[in-house]
Amino acid sequence: MLERLRGTGQVTAKNNIDVSDIEASIFELEQRIQKLKNTPTEVGQIEPSYQIKRLAHEKELLQKVFDTNLTPYGIVKISRNPLRPLTIDYINLMVDDFVELHGDRHFGDDKAIVCGLGKTGGKEILLIGQQKGKSTKERIAYNFGMPNPEGYRKALHKMKLAERFHLPVITLIDTPGANPDIGAEERGQAHAIAENILEMSRLKTPIISIVIGEGGSGGALGIGVCDRLSILQYAYYSVISPEGCSAILWKDSANAPEAADALKLTAKDLLELGVVDEIMPEPPCGAHTNPQEMAKTLKETIIRQIDEISKIPLDKLLEMRYKKYRKMGVFFE
Repeated sequence: MLERLRGTGQVTAKNNIDVSDIEASIFELEQRIQKLKNTPTEVGQIEPSYQIKRLAHEKELLQKVFDTNLTPYGIVKISRNPLRPLTIDYINLMVDDFVELHGDRHFGDDKAIVCGLGKTGGKEILLIGQQKGKSTKERIAYNFGMPNPEGYRKALHKMKLAERFHLPVITLIDTPGANPDIGAEERGQAHAIAENILEMSRLKTPIISIVIGEGGSGGALGIGVCDRLSILQYAYYSVISPEGCSAILWKDSANAPEAADALKLTAKDLLELGVVDEIMPEPPCGAHTNPQEMAKTLKETIIRQIDEISKIPLDKLLEMRYKKYRKMGVFFE
């Protein structure tokens, strides 16, 4: 792969290359590097450190090619990778003494939203996250990460609990959107999301939100009003999915790549537009290639942001939260 790219003289320029081929090449290089690190040096053998440096340099070049050739729709595909770490994975990797809390006290317990108390870096937190599931059975049980109104009411009820005990609220966003079926609408889907937006805007405790995969429309915003909004490098955050946008504008989902370009849904675009506050780097080719490293980055970011926000007086924090959302968007008259 690298030799072919060098032959073009455009190692970092767009070459219409399938990024999945680049991903496979990077994975192969990582395996070779790890093997060299674990293999003892024999007499007369080339020093492993030299080989490791050479392979690491090739991996760095390939990573640049990967990022250069990655389109917005390609990022959407990575955010949906079935091996990508989900909320439960991050809880297991970075939260201690996690106690899950269930039910909305009205209808039932929505598995698409996970809520619980725990500790990360010695700090007590309330963590709320959307859960998709991995196997077919799990995905059906979690409704493919599309919460029902009882899920949003459950989240809000637990946020009120965090407010009472002065605990920071951490939300992990990963949903294609809220459940749009008739049952959800009959039980007040739009009202539940609107109520969450209103109550989170004035919740008297710090709120930190992180988009870890898909950030779809009101389904994401229902747990996404916050003081700090971060997004993973290969996640996306948008008012509608590229396929949904394409179906509305072109009556065909085949134009999804074009829609993804127009929606400005990538982490880079969102940072430039002032929608997100921070981009969290992912391991090469995505969080699924090294969940442990991604969880470590996530944990460090959460701890740092809690420390930063906790220094701000509560009345000032609420004022800043209000202004944060009021200033979003640009228009011309």
